[in-house]
Amino acid sequence: MTRSDLVEELAARFSQLTHRDAEFAVKAILDAMNDALVRGHRIEIRGFGSFSINHRPPRMGRNPRSGESVAIPEKRVPHFKPGKALREAVDQRTTELETKNQD
Repeated sequence: MTRSDLVEELAARFSQLTHRDAEFAVKAILDAMNDALVRGHRIEIRGFGSFSINHRPPRMGRNPRSGESVAIPEKRVPHFKPGKALREAVDQRTTELETKNQD
């Protein structure tokens, strides 16, 4: 699902929202999430999952073309951990599709 698909889905589910309002709502939510992660905060959406920042320490890597060692600096990267309800829903749906394909 893309951002525009999300806007379309929101506008379709809530007829009182114009397409422009739905687009503004999606942008506002994503911007708020982005700002929270940039500040190092954790985002938790019950039943869906949580977003946090993981710290990757500096390390030595290797250039695959030349084989020489390259210093890779430390990084902070976003991390998503799905909630129990999402994991179970995805697992159940995957199991149903596998069962249907075996028939």
